[in-house]
Formats: sequence, structure tokens, C-alpha cells
Amino acid sequence: MSKSKYSVLSFSGGMDSTSLIMRLLNEGCNVHAISFNYGQKHRIEIDLAQKNIIYLKKNGFDKQITHKVFDISKVFENFSSSLLNEEIEVPQGYYEDSNMKSTFVPNRNAIFFSMIYGYALSIAKDLSDNISISMATHSGDHAIYPDCRLEFFEQLFNSFQIGNWDSDKIKLYLPYIDKDKAGILLDADQSINELGLNFNEIFKNTITSYNPNQDGISSGRSGSDIERILAFNSINKKDPIQYKESWEEVLRHALKVEKEFKG
Repeated sequence: MSKSKYSVLSFSGGMDSTSLIMRLLNEGCNVHAISFNYGQKHRIEIDLAQKNIIYLKKNGFDKQITHKVFDISKVFENFSSSLLNEEIEVPQGYYEDSNMKSTFVPNRNAIFFSMIYGYALSIAKDLSDNISISMATHSGDHAIYPDCRLEFFEQLFNSFQIGNWDSDKIKLYLPYIDKDKAGILLDADQSINELGLNFNEIFKNTITSYNPNQDGISSGRSGSDIERILAFNSINKKDPIQYKESWEEVLRHALKVEKEFKG
């Protein structure tokens, strides 16, 4: 458990951070969810995050959730990544393939974490209480994203603890660091059931694709899509979001790509 009454969550609108907000609410936390507009091609994730916040507030969690969107798109204008640059195509294939490294955004998690830490310190002072910083980083990201590793967050957290007053009020909470996406979905399913909410209603308002079309519909072919599709299939659930092709077709393709990658 987060062991804090209050938590500041990096809330992208993807399935991982959405799973984590369910876990935090189920643990009785008051959640300050922070979404970042950093100029990402899949900015629709912010709109979907807002839809889930509306859903949660309508279902009895109005007093437990504060949601803010930090617009830092100007900061990332000159950063190199296929998630940001329209001239660089988001790659297709298996999510652990080396070509997926083009989706890495330099220092993104360090920037997010720094802002969240500062925000957490500020509300800790206002609330006179301890705050947990919650991130949904997980083991499946480690191969491609070095800023999703436990040692990265621990060293960053230790630096911020040294460089700030009142750091004793801030705790680090990374409950998914050793889980894969299937494990995260199972955790979310348990939390959602215990909260009396609807799994499909929540996850249809998430997106994992890095290159959806202008209507927010995923191709099912990017690495992040394939990871998500395989996770839903592994827990015997059909992904409730709409893809350009049928669920059966995107699943068939994901299973084929996985088999080819693993030999």
C-alpha cells in the first residue's frame, strides 16, 4: 500500500496509470492526478484521462480526486523522439524490439518526476501531511526505456530528498515496478471490482497507442498497441477500445509478431 492518505500520481491516460489510480482509490487515497501535455502525437490520451476523471467523480469519488493538466509542450519542442516529431514515424513491431527506442523521449520521466515532486512538497506543506508520489512504471518498459528502471527513480528520488526541505513528508510508490502489463490489468480488475466500478467503461477511456489516427483510433500495429493487446488476451479479456480492425484481427497480428520476435 502507498501508506499515505494523499498521493500525487503521474496520470497519462494510458492503461498503466489508469490501473494505478484505481489501486490508489481502492486503498483510500486522496489522489492528485497530474497529466502532461508535452506535445505528444497521442495527446488524445489527455482527453481520455479527463473522461475517466468525470466517470469516477460521477461514481462517488468527487472528493477524492483532483486532476490537473500541465502544459509543458514548449519545453519539448526541440526534443528528438518519434512521439514528438511528425517527420519521424512511430515504428511497428514487437514492443521489446530495438527499433522501439525511437519512441524514447530524452529525460521525460525525470522532468515529469521533478514537477510532481515539487507539487507534492507544496501540497504536503498545505495539508500538513505525508504524500506519496505514485508512478505506474513497470518491468515491460525497462528494455527500451532506461528511465523506467527502479535504480533511476530511487537515485532521482534520493537527489530530490537531499535538495529540498521537508523531504521527510514525501514517499515513493512504484507498485508495478516488477509487474508486466498483464499483471497490471489483473491488479486493476481487482481494484475495480472492489470499488464497484465497470472495467470496460474505464478501459475504453484509455489509449496505449503512440500513433492513433485523428479520431483517436489505434492501428493495433505499433509496439505499444501489441503489448496492450497481448496483455488483455493473456487475462482472457477483450480490449474494449476500438481499433482500425476487428479485435480478432489485431489479436491475430499481435500473436504473430510475438511469435516471430521470440523465434
